[in-house]
Amino acid sequence: MKRVLDILFSFVGLVLLLPLFILAAIFIKIDSSGSVFFKQERIGLNFGPFTIYKFRTMVKGAQAKGFQITAGGDPRVTRVGKILRKTKFDELPQLINVLKGEMSLVGPRPEVKQYVDLFREDYKDILKIRPGITDLSSITFREEEQVLKNQIDPECYYKTTLLPEKIRLAKEYKGNSSFLYDLKLIFKTLRVIALPSHIPQSILYPHKIN
Repeated sequence: MKRVLDILFSFVGLVLLLPLFILAAIFIKIDSSGSVFFKQERIGLNFGPFTIYKFRTMVKGAQAKGFQITAGGDPRVTRVGKILRKTKFDELPQLINVLKGEMSLVGPRPEVKQYVDLFREDYKDILKIRPGITDLSSITFREEEQVLKNQIDPECYYKTTLLPEKIRLAKEYKGNSSFLYDLKLIFKTLRVIALPSHIPQSILYPHKIN
């Protein structure tokens, strides 16, 4: 049932969003050189690698110029990229991944191999289900870039503090996954995008959504 809904909603979403996708592509190309889409290998269902699609928000060759993660104020982010990242519009091409069966609308966010390898035993459980466009961690860490901005070593902080918490939340989602729970997370995702709130510069996040 979940897969049927993923196919239906991703197809309809791609059709309805096509005009906005074209507009975003034009602005991306005008703003900086490089491709419209950012493509990166992520680890999915049963440790299967796949290529994730996003709108490009950084300068050409950004991966060779810094970390895998992005902290607030990262000079690699373009002017248009800042808007796309703030609104999360850059994530919407992942509807293609959903339609292809590599992702779901809701599920644990997919990570790159180097981070999965750090917690491989945990991911043996998490990756029994498809990764998703949104999940508990997407809501909880809505302002992740701003949190990382205030760290002396953002990558170390991500690996030792944020990632373990994301893993815990992914396991929590897996244990509570249902159609109604997925709907709840989708609506909460839309709410935090539409009504972003200030967060304290710390890792004092709630463990559960209400």
